[in-house]
Amino acid sequence: MKDCELSILLTGDNQIQKLNRIYRKKNRPTDVLAFSQHEGELGDQADRLLGDVVVSIPTARRQAEARKRDLISELTMLLAHGLLHLLGWDHETPEADRRMQVETDRLCAAADAAARAPRVARRVKGRIGPRANGDSIARRASRTAR
Repeated sequence: MKDCELSILLTGDNQIQKLNRIYRKKNRPTDVLAFSQHEGELGDQADRLLGDVVVSIPTARRQAEARKRDLISELTMLLAHGLLHLLGWDHETPEADRRMQVETDRLCAAADAAARAPRVARRVKGRIGPRANGDSIARRASRTAR
């Protein structure tokens, strides 16, 4: 998936609660939200844009403490989980949940192995401005919440 793009927003509980309320009708913070650019009215125009993954740092920190693991491991797991949702994975049934957990664990292991590998200079492409399928999800939510 070399040519795909993904946006990641690391935020606080207040912002993720607004998003959760607006888009899922649940008025509480959550750990991770995923918004696919391939869904909805303009989804067929998304091309290489996968979507947005939004993670609450305070919620991730609380979960990491409860699970007795470090924050980076928790954030990695939440990002992997969100990415899988963008790729069409879900956990609506116990079997689907088990499969998704196995795949999340596989992605986390791959990320851990990559983090331990010798560092190679990498160039990260930054992108500022409107997206092909509209503004970022956080901007839309902040406008909607006003």
